[in-house]
Amino acid sequence: MTLPIMPAATEFDYSVEEASSLLARFEQAPNWQERYRQIMLLGKTLPSLADEFRLESAQVKGCESDAWLYHLERDAKHYFLADSDARIVKGLIGLLLSACHGKQSDEILAFDPSAYFKQLGLEGQLSPSRTNGLHALAKAMIDAVKP
Repeated sequence: MTLPIMPAATEFDYSVEEASSLLARFEQAPNWQERYRQIMLLGKTLPSLADEFRLESAQVKGCESDAWLYHLERDAKHYFLADSDARIVKGLIGLLLSACHGKQSDEILAFDPSAYFKQLGLEGQLSPSRTNGLHALAKAMIDAVKP
């Protein structure tokens, strides 16, 4: 993913919760409302994208809300910087980042978003437009690492 302007490489230096830890937390959630709360809390932990990087060229197509995605490959690992104008979408981005941020190409290319979302208990809980947007974000991350 080559865009006209990119955030500085240091902007990609942040940590995300590991997918296995997230899965355990979501499995312990007693209901959808608690999972939803966890998604919202996760979104709050992510860095925000500066306004100058909220460009149309970085927007993920297929999302109902505005969502932007940047990709950086460094030392054979892939890092993402993503944001949204919707709090729930930012949290959903956090779920994807936990599975892809800082991973190698083969790990990301083997990532099955549908199975992951099912494990998290999201299947059937999100509106069709949110589900489509989540899949569009996952596809954009996977496509960014393809040779």
